[in-house]
Amino acid sequence: MSTIRCDIVSAEAEIFHGDVAMVIASGEAGELGIAPRHEPLLTRLKPGQVEVVGEDGKRQSYYVSGGILEVQPNLVTVLADTALRADEIDEAAARHAKEEAERILANRGDAKTVEQAQEQLTQAIAQLSALERLRRNLQH
Repeated sequence: MSTIRCDIVSAEAEIFHGDVAMVIASGEAGELGIAPRHEPLLTRLKPGQVEVVGEDGKRQSYYVSGGILEVQPNLVTVLADTALRADEIDEAAARHAKEEAERILANRGDAKTVEQAQEQLTQAIAQLSALERLRRNLQH
């Protein structure tokens, strides 16, 4: 089976480095599936899950706060401000952030506060979604 090198890097650390059969991520224009010999590509990522599929079919999930995905002939690079392994997400903190953002949005404060709350809500929902996908994968 053919592979492609994948690096997932946050501002703090390298989160993943290895050869994979496929990388799945949420780009601005929709879901992306990057396999070996994919055409070069540069796109922004939405907050959400990045999944790497190993040569053995095993899947590993990561949460990214957004960022950039670059595809070169033999390398996929994910650059994110924040990147976490899905099993490292603090579910209680994500639920609290979601509830707080929903409260702010319901009260409709000034434009800057609403914009920040919308971003916080997007990230919290993405984290909770990554956790849910991890749980589903563990059940199978």
